[in-house]
Amino acid sequence: MNSGTMAGLRRYELDWLRVLAMLAVFVFHSGRFFDQMGWHVKSASVHGGVQVWSMFLLGWLMPMMFVISGASLFYAVGKGSAAGFFRDKVLRLLIPFLAGMFTHVAFQVYLERITHHRFTGSFFSFYPHYFDGLYGYGGNFAWMGLHLWYLGVLFIISLALFPLFYLLKGPANGLLDKISNFLSLPGGLLVLMLPVLTLSAVLDPNSFFGNRHSGGWPLPVYPLYLIYGFIIFSSERIQEHLHKTRVVYLAAAIVSSAVLFWQFGYAMPAKEPRLMILFGLLYILGSWCWMLAFIGFSLKSLNRNNSFLNYANEALLPFYIMHQTVLLCFGYFILQWQIPDAVKWLLIAVGSFVLIMLLYEFAVRRFNILRFLFGMKPLVNDGVR
Repeated sequence: MNSGTMAGLRRYELDWLRVLAMLAVFVFHSGRFFDQMGWHVKSASVHGGVQVWSMFLLGWLMPMMFVISGASLFYAVGKGSAAGFFRDKVLRLLIPFLAGMFTHVAFQVYLERITHHRFTGSFFSFYPHYFDGLYGYGGNFAWMGLHLWYLGVLFIISLALFPLFYLLKGPANGLLDKISNFLSLPGGLLVLMLPVLTLSAVLDPNSFFGNRHSGGWPLPVYPLYLIYGFIIFSSERIQEHLHKTRVVYLAAAIVSSAVLFWQFGYAMPAKEPRLMILFGLLYILGSWCWMLAFIGFSLKSLNRNNSFLNYANEALLPFYIMHQTVLLCFGYFILQWQIPDAVKWLLIAVGSFVLIMLLYEFAVRRFNILRFLFGMKPLVNDGVR
């Protein structure tokens, strides 16, 4: 296995993981119309099977996104100046977050309001009301960017953790080696579940930091996953361990998920403390083992590049930014058709994917002002980025 962790080496495993995780986010949101949880636009009929699927994906999807982002930060920190790091995060994360918050995210709120019979009229008549109060607190303004919360949170914690990452990669590199050596021992990586388990247990789900509205997890766990990704991809020893034990982690993930489904139907038991603790242990164990297995198999099989990966890697951020708005637009209309729900889902998913890629290819990708607003590098005169 070529695990190479030199700062200048392109890690295609990370690129593939990023692309596959983003496709999983798209699939997850395409199913949200039909699960049993609340969402912006919902089908008149919901399904328990889709609910189980949604809960399964919630278990590891956004934590995996932060693990991948933490791994990317390992290669970004120290590559240039602190000012350059800050500038890159503003352009890649903050600008798309703010641009989306004031444009197409408002359309998501509009669709939610008319679907839930809290507004009538056109989007243009709604837009002035978009600034009436804060979303989630009785108002409309989506201050967290709805699905773009990931960009906002990643921006904040990347800057907050930059000094730590800089120290770990530079002056405190010996400490990072000691941490990595411990985590590469048998069972060492499972210790990283303990802070996540503790935070998930002690944070009140009804509080700002304890609520599960952002990706199914309380917000304070995401900095942990960012750090975990940084540490894992800093160490050839940890990566070698994951490469060798990927099947073990996959088996543990499958067993944990199977028991969750068999015993709980992937639904948190209410008012039974011992069962709630068991559910939490299995849920977090399965979540972490799925992520470790994904990383281990990527190290085994995905260290390769091709033209599709090059194209997808550049399209990834615009795809993420646009995907939920486009899904909600398709869903709003298609859910009104008298056809089977499975066909509705297929039409929503395929139609949305095609439209997103058309918008990217013929609009976002070709004009520098849109590239800027979507966090992409500008085209120069000869078309080379």
